[in-house]
Amino acid sequence: MYWMDIAAALAAGKHCNAPVVTASVDNISFENPIKLGNVVHIEARLSRAFNTSMEVHLNVWGEDHMQQYKYKSNEAYYTFVALDPNRRPRLVPPIIAESEEEKALFEGALRRRQLRLILGGKMKPQDAEELRALFIKP
Repeated sequence: MYWMDIAAALAAGKHCNAPVVTASVDNISFENPIKLGNVVHIEARLSRAFNTSMEVHLNVWGEDHMQQYKYKSNEAYYTFVALDPNRRPRLVPPIIAESEEEKALFEGALRRRQLRLILGGKMKPQDAEELRALFIKP
């Protein structure tokens, strides 16, 4: 998970060209362990940028060189906040989703953000419009 945080921070920092700090880590879903001696591959890419925060989606694979196969280990979502020179949050550039996968991650990011804010006590459930739309039809 330490390596995942570093990879996600690099992706977020590259996007906003500024220092970043980890704001949250959620939904780390482990499918398979990476065994001692196997190679670790980490793919980190931004799924959405908000005002000062960015959600980064990570996919992690293990690779067994002896058996010559690559397998999915886990995936996760990290949130980072960009910092200005005074270590205060700063605005980040938007993301343009292009592929179908990028569009799906982009659309889901707002719901994941609202859920994080509710669980963190920073948003009331009744204010989470995107989440409510999943369960309550107008």
